[in-house]
Amino acid sequence: MHRIVTLALLLPCPALADTILAKSQITAVTLYPQGAQVTRAVSFSAPAGAHDLLITDLPANTEPNLIRLTSPDLALGAFALRTDRLPPRSDANTDTPELLAATADVTAAKAGLREAQAAVAAINARVEAAQAQLAFLAALRPEGAALTVENLTALTQSVGAQTLAARQAALAAAADLPPAQTAVETAQQVLDAAIAARAALSQRDSDYTALSVAIEAPANGEAHLTVSHFIQNATWSPVYDMTLDRKAASLLIDRGVLVSQYSGEDWAGVDLTLSTAQPSAQSDPSVLWPDLRQVFDARTDGPLVSATRSVPMVADAAPMAKQVGMTLTAAPMLQGETVVYHYPGAVSVATGVENLRLALDSLKMTPQIEARAVPSRDRTAFLLATLTNDSPEILLPGTAFLYRDSALVGSVQFAGLASGAKTDIGFGAIEGLRLKRSMPERSTGDRGFISTSTQQQETAVLTVENLTADAWPLRVLDQIPYSEQEDLKISFTAEPAPSETDFDGKRGILSWQFDLAAGEKQQITLSQKLTWPEGKVLQ
Repeated sequence: MHRIVTLALLLPCPALADTILAKSQITAVTLYPQGAQVTRAVSFSAPAGAHDLLITDLPANTEPNLIRLTSPDLALGAFALRTDRLPPRSDANTDTPELLAATADVTAAKAGLREAQAAVAAINARVEAAQAQLAFLAALRPEGAALTVENLTALTQSVGAQTLAARQAALAAAADLPPAQTAVETAQQVLDAAIAARAALSQRDSDYTALSVAIEAPANGEAHLTVSHFIQNATWSPVYDMTLDRKAASLLIDRGVLVSQYSGEDWAGVDLTLSTAQPSAQSDPSVLWPDLRQVFDARTDGPLVSATRSVPMVADAAPMAKQVGMTLTAAPMLQGETVVYHYPGAVSVATGVENLRLALDSLKMTPQIEARAVPSRDRTAFLLATLTNDSPEILLPGTAFLYRDSALVGSVQFAGLASGAKTDIGFGAIEGLRLKRSMPERSTGDRGFISTSTQQQETAVLTVENLTADAWPLRVLDQIPYSEQEDLKISFTAEPAPSETDFDGKRGILSWQFDLAAGEKQQITLSQKLTWPEGKVLQ
């Protein structure tokens, strides 16, 4: 028998023969960009007949409307979450091998601390004994009529020798004290670390809820139940390490994911699936409403009507949802239109641990590499890799850490890249490629800029100097203004002529491409002229 039932919070539970208490084990998690579907396995012994099964270890933030139950050998009735009159619950993690080992580490660390403290106490006892002996010898005074010169001499020598020995013992004991105190500090640090490690393993929210299920067992024996529920406080996002090898013209992309969950319970050794589906996001298209427009007589005494286009306020209109990229996958699979990645091997994610990193795979691509120079804005050129995603997979939006020749040069929020698409990624400044944009001297005393009431002229000299030991493929960018009015005429001259105008689809952006050898310098002269009719003002 195999049944699937939905939550029936409002249905009364029938009178049952008895209550069976059971615990669950998390076996699988499907993690979404926001939220997670958790699958739990419940095993227990049940006599034949009707019973009330009480599963006592669901997290308090379980979504009640998204609980689903299946069982291969039970008839399932009404079920509901209970938050009061719950039975006492011991921590289900107390008998795990990891927690037992962590507890043993704490016990050993406490013993080590006691031993180190005992060593310090023994040294202090030696110091106190030597100091007491010195005090006794200092207070010793000879008395009696039998005291002779010979006896006094012998007593003085004996006291002096014993005083010297006591002082030496005190100094020796004091010399042993610093390393013993250091040992105590080290032992305390070991104990603190062991306690923290045990706390991380055993962390569990004391606030929990229980799931009450009406069941009927056909016969005595072992029974099994699968519980699937949804939690909001979990997330994942892609992360990349992008390593550029300029000489080999290769880009290595190491892909991974950052996982966080705050469910109140640990996920230990679960089967993890990452999904691009967004259960919490907008699921239907936005609504368009009729837009009534009206005009009024300019001389009316009625209310002033705004000329701007208005959007009607609708209380029940669906809000716009923030779009989230698709899943980063080493071996993607499709569930309808949704891309998922099934992580190989069991995964453990403790509650409250932020950005646990899980490694996926690596992709190797061949980018086009150039030095890009913008003399009007920068003083050095920058290394730019133009990347075409020639893999069949989508590179998802996420954080990318950038390495150039194995050195970390920065990080960016990578916007993502569809299969076949192209993007530019900057890999830091090239300090040996120096840039300058200057206005040359003229006989009139102006510095490359002349302006009248109907005309404006400007001349600039762009200079790129290669102080490195390598030749560089270089792209220099500058700009001229553009006009959409017939009255405003704009012209320019450049020496050498630009390789491309309106670069990257941007009007007025000029591009020069050339190779610059080591030690060489390249100059570009750019002049522009703006002309407009008398009586008009340039803006």
